Amino acid sequence: MQTAGTIQFQNVISFLEKTPQVLKTLLAGTAEETLSWKPAPDRWSIAEVLAHLAAIETLYGQRAQRMATEDAPFLQVYDPGNASAEGPYAQGDAEAHLAAFTEARQGTLALLSMLPPTAGERTAQHSELGRVTLSQMLHELASHDLGHLRQIAELYRALEFYPYAGPFQKYSHPKP
Repeated sequence: MQTAGTIQFQNVISFLEKTPQVLKTLLAGTAEETLSWKPAPDRWSIAEVLAHLAAIETLYGQRAQRMATEDAPFLQVYDPGNASAEGPYAQGDAEAHLAAFTEARQGTLALLSMLPPTAGERTAQHSELGRVTLSQMLHELASHDLGHLRQIAELYRALEFYPYAGPFQKYSHPKP
């Protein structure tokens, strides 16, 4: 019999499988100017958001691997450093970042597919959060995906649609 915890673990994995395809569908055929547009110097472009997603996926994939193979590994708090404006997120293009994210996510999913449904209960000791389970970490990753999908949609909306909506601008207020 499956418990609520094992069902939640399987559901979050199912969700994580969808994100790369959602991004590919949303961004297919998008001009490079749109992908690299920044609403302000201190804000990310779509390309930079994709670079961030790839970096986080690599980090969480490594953490999932450790949680699956080690007993309560220690996880250091994530430090993004200088990832935006002049940092590594500003390097490369959106297509390369999306490919890196997709490849990293496929690796994470391959690992997760080999684990039993009870693996969501495996734990780690996070330097800031204390004891965390693999399931909790994956739910945070899914939440992170959704937050950045929304961010990408707002960037796209603010540049490609809102300026041309004429009087209908009254009804929408993009916040990229």
